[in-house]
Amino acid sequence: MGQAAIRVLLYALIAAAIPAAVAQTGKYPERAIRLISPFPPGGTVDVNARILAPGVSKSIGQQVVVDNRSGASGIIGTAEAARAKPDGYTIILNTTPMVTNTLMYAKVPYNLLKDFEPITILSTTPSFLSVHPSVPARTVRELLSLAKSRPGALNYAAAGVGTNPHIAGELFNLLGKVNIQAVQFKGGGPALVAAISGEVGVAFSGVAGAVGFVQTGRLRALGVTSLKPVAALPGVPTIAASGLPGYEFVAWFVLAAPKGTPREIILALNDHFRKSMAFPDTVRRFEAEGLDVVGSTPEQAAATMESELKKWAVVIRERRMKAD
Repeated sequence: MGQAAIRVLLYALIAAAIPAAVAQTGKYPERAIRLISPFPPGGTVDVNARILAPGVSKSIGQQVVVDNRSGASGIIGTAEAARAKPDGYTIILNTTPMVTNTLMYAKVPYNLLKDFEPITILSTTPSFLSVHPSVPARTVRELLSLAKSRPGALNYAAAGVGTNPHIAGELFNLLGKVNIQAVQFKGGGPALVAAISGEVGVAFSGVAGAVGFVQTGRLRALGVTSLKPVAALPGVPTIAASGLPGYEFVAWFVLAAPKGTPREIILALNDHFRKSMAFPDTVRRFEAEGLDVVGSTPEQAAATMESELKKWAVVIRERRMKAD
């Protein structure tokens, strides 16, 4: 066969392959999608996942199955997602520890910027500072005074090294010039249980999943971590306005896929998750949990990851936060 004939044959094969590849991508998804939540049930990451999964399943036409793969402040589930085949059938929903783990541990089995394709920032939520009713503090100022009068005597519940409660608590320590000790638990759910039982006296909890314990009197809310009040916690001031100027901590929740996932699939997932967040029932549930819908583009999500990496590096360095 001559060279010209070979070229014609190759062009024909390539031309035939292109529609097949497009058709294959166009069929996505053909089976259930696994959504890794790298923390135990009961925390804010899991709340986001459980709210969104039914709506996305309806929108995308396949079941979205939430898979809790907790451990090591989210590292176990995050590493599993990083190693997954980049075909759109394994994705992860994560939060601040996805960034802070890389700053606090000497080595983590994933690279934040090289191993993931951000899909969207789904939502944000402030946390709130609360105390067990047995703690003699009813305001942020009173808690700061108590902590200064009893250095090292107060503890707060964290959900693991580098998690949202840990970062929120250490920012409070840094700006307030106090040293409330972190007690680490295996996720937001166990940390919340420790706070409402009185095992620890102080908590920095996500509004989602925890606000009900304020309403029933099992926790006393002192301040919200955002710069504006939260509708789910009426009458609770901001920490910045009630004793600690400059304090702000707002958790974000990112959806990501393994690096190399086709662009068409990233955009399809972005579209279906954003659509599901517009369903009236989903909106109501997000509002009830104190979650603010974002639904960013993949590019905006990637920019958030880079920005958060720089921001928390400062706090972690100043507080000398390290993990074994």
